Amino acid sequence: MAQIQFKGKSFVQNHHLLVKYHELIPKKDKSLTDKVSLHDNLIIHGDNLKALKALLPLYAGKIKCIYIDPPYNTGNEKWVYNDNVNSPMMQEWLGQEVKLDDLTRHDKWLCIMLPRLKILKELLSDDGVIFVSIDDNEVHHLRMLMDEIFGENRFVSQITVLANKGGQDYLEIAKVHEYILCYTKTEGTELSELPKDTSGFPCEDKKGKYELRELRNRNPRFNRSNRPNLFYPIYVNPQSCDSHKQCLISLEKKKDFIVELFPKNSEGNDSCWRWGKELILKNIADTTEESRAVARQKQDGGWNIYEKNRKATSKAKSLWDETGVRTENGTKILKQIFVEHSFQFPKPVDLVKKILQVGANKDNSVILDSFSGSGTTAHAVLELNKEDGSNRKFILVECEDYADKITAERVRRVINGVPKAKDENLKEGLGGTFSYFELGKAIELESILSGDGLPTYEELARYIFYTATGEEFDPKAMNEKKNFVGESRNYKVYLFYEPDIEKLKNIALTLERAQTLGKPGEKRRLIFAPTKYLDQAHLDELRIDFAQLPFEIYELAR
Repeated sequence: MAQIQFKGKSFVQNHHLLVKYHELIPKKDKSLTDKVSLHDNLIIHGDNLKALKALLPLYAGKIKCIYIDPPYNTGNEKWVYNDNVNSPMMQEWLGQEVKLDDLTRHDKWLCIMLPRLKILKELLSDDGVIFVSIDDNEVHHLRMLMDEIFGENRFVSQITVLANKGGQDYLEIAKVHEYILCYTKTEGTELSELPKDTSGFPCEDKKGKYELRELRNRNPRFNRSNRPNLFYPIYVNPQSCDSHKQCLISLEKKKDFIVELFPKNSEGNDSCWRWGKELILKNIADTTEESRAVARQKQDGGWNIYEKNRKATSKAKSLWDETGVRTENGTKILKQIFVEHSFQFPKPVDLVKKILQVGANKDNSVILDSFSGSGTTAHAVLELNKEDGSNRKFILVECEDYADKITAERVRRVINGVPKAKDENLKEGLGGTFSYFELGKAIELESILSGDGLPTYEELARYIFYTATGEEFDPKAMNEKKNFVGESRNYKVYLFYEPDIEKLKNIALTLERAQTLGKPGEKRRLIFAPTKYLDQAHLDELRIDFAQLPFEIYELAR
């Protein structure tokens, strides 16, 4: 498979592995909930690479849908390269605004995207899907990068979005569009269809509204030669027409069923039906109202066979051009919520809702946006939940200073209600809660040696459980008094630790401590402690794998 090459790639290829886990500090005063929790809707303020790494212990493999709107790298966005990578060249990049005349701006952009996309892939569930907004400046680079990270066969679509009607008319050809790249984590992942407005269906019977869809296959690629079982005659009874001029059909030539029809394609040659005989028999009845397959006479006197289509959904198309997805609508909605704030180019709620309907149309889906900006993704999640009664959850990450005053404040207002909003649901309030966290200090296991900035028991427990097992840490299962961290597929995990340097000097896994854990079971026991006073024979007898703090934190099973 072809790979994209760019300056700095060798230094950031595995940078996501070197990023330290950081504490997530709860901020009750900025949250909108009775109980701040990492299992609530989340808004996290801090560097998104570090925040994504901090989310891994709880959310690896749990995110159903990711939507991100990274910098388009136009040269006018004033974004700054801030990843502290151990490279003299990249150290020179630190803190430098990326401008249009920067000859390395594409390299820098790729260097920020690669490690973030790698962690985002880890966070995705096996049936997860990722959508990335982008425009012409980087779409070609992003496509190659995502092919490399996710795999070419995980590519779903490059959706074109009509972002504005007037376009950038200072260009030789006014640009009115941008893109959304869509990839899945695993091959064969099914995406949901979009709801369709059935109120405009032209026909109606006692079962409700419907539209007619031809039963013949018009595509010349399919014909009686390669689909012989779908080529057969259908007979029509012209005397049985109802008020919609729809008539009964049969697979047998009998009394009053006198018109014989074979399928023809768009070129007038023998084609095939879309349904086999068994399905036809199952969907015809004695009355046209009961039948799902009917005949209708054309203006030229000929006849066609139709299916009564009542389907309320349709597949998403690769061109999104409806009014609701235009950027101006994002600005209009934000102005209703924030009269006092301006935010450039906020994404429209309808655009993100459409993404969620395709990628997260399941109850309890978790949606992640790590470039959350004005908070459109949270707004879309809450609005969609209110519309269909689902319980989707959002996680927003925003590194800029406006994370509280714009991102979180927008969510507060749409939850509580915006009195001057034109939309009734928004005026009333969408309901919901969220917990606000700020990125704290790095969890430095080496600090155990010096006693500086020791992590709490739960922080260290969460870190070692995920790192050692690759599985979700459940704080409810933890029992600090019994030194029990949790149970994975392969291990029962224990941690002997206290955030006190003097006490740590005297903590060791002894035979007495090991015996307090009870008799060995089917699963081996993985025990973390500063040191041990047990030989290998006793460890084997007690089915214990020992990992010394802080050096032997390692992955044992995923």
